[in-house]
Amino acid sequence: MTITAYAAFEPGGKLKPFEYDPGPLGRDEVEIAVEHCGICHSDLSMLNNEWGISEYPFVPGHEVIGTVAARGENVGHLDLGQRVGLGWHAGYCMTCGSCMSGDHNLCATAAGTIVGRHGGFADKVRAQAASVVPLPGIIEGAFAGPLFCGGITVFNPMEQFGLRPTDTVGVIGIGGLGHLALQFARAWGCKVTAFTSSTGKHNEALRLGAHDTINSREAEALEAAAGRFDLIIATVNVKLDWNAYLNTLKPKGRLHLVGATLEPLDLSIFPMLMGQRSVSSSPVGSPAAINRMLDFSARHGIRPVTEHYRFDQANEAMARLESGQARYRIVLSH
Repeated sequence: MTITAYAAFEPGGKLKPFEYDPGPLGRDEVEIAVEHCGICHSDLSMLNNEWGISEYPFVPGHEVIGTVAARGENVGHLDLGQRVGLGWHAGYCMTCGSCMSGDHNLCATAAGTIVGRHGGFADKVRAQAASVVPLPGIIEGAFAGPLFCGGITVFNPMEQFGLRPTDTVGVIGIGGLGHLALQFARAWGCKVTAFTSSTGKHNEALRLGAHDTINSREAEALEAAAGRFDLIIATVNVKLDWNAYLNTLKPKGRLHLVGATLEPLDLSIFPMLMGQRSVSSSPVGSPAAINRMLDFSARHGIRPVTEHYRFDQANEAMARLESGQARYRIVLSH
């Protein structure tokens, strides 16, 4: 059989029609008939080989929504025709300590959906069945893709670190990740503050769940928030004055970074030491965590804010993402 996709043939290249033979379906794999695929900034980073791990031809797409079109002989928990989603990981070793403990997202040999593999900018995509998660019927497929990467990336630390509904949460950056973090934290029951450098996003942040906002360009505003937050989730991929944000944490507070900034962190030890504050980071989440995130989203009506393009408009959509003007996630549909 042949899979029809859109691929770049060099770093930063335009996406062009591409066909490939995926070979026999693995015993533990499923083939997904793609209906929708979200676009994440990681797709852009991989397209441009910013991380030095891209292989060409490169087919982006790791926020896939579709139906099970075929399944390997060992797959019994997914039905043909069932609506499912696929995120950053397309497979795990299933035997390491992390996998055996339920932390599949920390598996050292986990297969990235677009790392050495062809992703979801296609009519079909394959993945290990363990990495594919059923989609609750109440969640619309056209909006669900971004939950499988952006959504789980900000949901996972809330769950991992035992966020309480009485906690005070700050979110840095109101974009593809941040606008979901605001919704999750508000639904969790927390007092939520949005840090943003854009005065135009004040009302949007309030609409998405923030109780208030802080202009991150104003040093005085950051100083006035000293000792306020139990958890700050940083979703930006640029260098900030991280020590100023450390100062806004309560004792035992945590600054958690999920944006893939490539610059080293400049951190002073004494604000952490004296207040027993923590700085941490994490990647996406396990299939079980994704399943819980989807249930939480369905229960609380959480939905990404999206812009929509056809698959044959993939280059236009990628340019829109690169412009920084997208509000807030982009989804391709067949």
